Amino acid sequence: MRAVVQRVSRASVTVQGEVTGRIERGLLVLMAMGSADTEAEADYVADKIAGLRIFEDEHGKMNLCLGEVGGSLLAVSQFTLYGDVRRGRRPSFDAAAPPERARALYEYFVERIRAAALRCETGRFQETMQVELVSDGPVTILLDSSKAF
Repeated sequence: MRAVVQRVSRASVTVQGEVTGRIERGLLVLMAMGSADTEAEADYVADKIAGLRIFEDEHGKMNLCLGEVGGSLLAVSQFTLYGDVRRGRRPSFDAAAPPERARALYEYFVERIRAAALRCETGRFQETMQVELVSDGPVTILLDSSKAF
């Protein structure tokens, strides 16, 4: 499972003119599921994101997590994070999970975030979405459940 985690002042996702998710201060998470991913990978990524200490404390040090600042999370599926362009110029998505498996893991991830008592908004799986954000910092963290980076 791969995730791009961005600290935001606000973010929203729109599908066919309808806002499906909107948050103020918090995290925008663009995420993709790999073909070998299981609920264990989703658990790892959800726990890591929920505990990331990337919000500033009273001394200006990144020392607080999402729950400690009363923030929200906007989870947006983005299978293109598994795009492989090492050969040629057209991305290969062979490493991405098939849609039905990816959807189940995406929904499981959202459940895990909500079970951690965090507000979680979503995009709409397998839809064309417009994502708007105001980056805060900017602070962007890359996560990979296989710990490739």
